[in-house]
Amino acid sequence: MNANTNWPRTKRIVTIALAVLLAVDVAVGVFLWRTSRQRPADLRVELNHLKLEARLRQADIARGQKIRASLPQVGKDCGQFYQSAFLPAGTGYSTIDADLSSIAQKAGLRISDTAYKAASSENHGVKEISISTSVDGSYASVIQFINGLERSNNFYMLNDLQLTSAKGGAIKLDLKLRTFFRS
Repeated sequence: MNANTNWPRTKRIVTIALAVLLAVDVAVGVFLWRTSRQRPADLRVELNHLKLEARLRQADIARGQKIRASLPQVGKDCGQFYQSAFLPAGTGYSTIDADLSSIAQKAGLRISDTAYKAASSENHGVKEISISTSVDGSYASVIQFINGLERSNNFYMLNDLQLTSAKGGAIKLDLKLRTFFRS
């Protein structure tokens, strides 16, 4: 009998607990509904923004895959440039000297005081060579000489160009060039 007398009390506690849980559930539902109320236009704008972001990321991925696919060819091109543009260290000085003299002669310039200085270090099998030289001639000849440097099969970088004298139609320039030799 004792179990029957406690039954209404247990039933009442369970009913109250269920009512409290239902009230909390309704309160949470109302809170979520209020915080998630967005207009359809806002949702469309957000969706369009997300679609655009997805397209941009897909384009980045495609660009990365294209770069990855081209890396072997880039390596071959770099190796070919290294072999064709950089002279071997053993014959480089005489080749550069002959090339500069030839370019100057075709331009109608006199070249003098050519000096070479090798960099103290070598990186990746390449040694930097600084070249200083003087040229005498007309302005047009100097322009032709610089164009000849650009069109040469050898690799030159013109670092500095200084006017040392100008007499009549002739000018004298000191040039500082760089090139690289492979070892």
